[in-house]
Amino acid sequence: MYHPDLIRHPDSCPALVLNADYTPLSYYPLSLWPWQTAIKAMFLERVNVVENYEREVHSASLTMKIPSVIALKQYVRPSEYPAFTRFNLFLRDHFTCQYCGRPDDLTFDHVVPRRLGGKTTWQNVATACAPCNLKKGGRTPKQANMRLTVPPHRPTTWQLQQHGKQFPPNYLHESWRDWLYWDVELEE
Repeated sequence: MYHPDLIRHPDSCPALVLNADYTPLSYYPLSLWPWQTAIKAMFLERVNVVENYEREVHSASLTMKIPSVIALKQYVRPSEYPAFTRFNLFLRDHFTCQYCGRPDDLTFDHVVPRRLGGKTTWQNVATACAPCNLKKGGRTPKQANMRLTVPPHRPTTWQLQQHGKQFPPNYLHESWRDWLYWDVELEE
């Protein structure tokens, strides 16, 4: 019987990228490289191969297994604060409206509206569903008689990584699990 990895197309064999301390570079989005990039980094001696798929690739003179988990040789220091992006904002707010808690039809809301001098910053923007954003309009939450679940704040990269662990990707190869959840309490 064939191992499931043997029939996988190489393009469906990304490598999980770990930092030099063997923690993932990113949880959300998960730090993955295409197999070609992982093999190139391996030949350039920039990574250590930690785990392999059963799937092999061939050249005229070489056969090798595709890496499934790689670790950088040089530690990449994560920035203390993440970039202010729509995705990171939604991640900070757990992909839920900060007014009603709904998880769909999300947009972002300026707590102090721009027309009242509000800025587009971590401290003044919150995730909102379209109906709540429309209801609030160009008013402050107090003026609209609406309450924020959590006041907007500037998250650290570590906080976003912790939030990202709550939203695992749809697919996790079995060789990745020990590296992604090494700090999760084990069941008895």
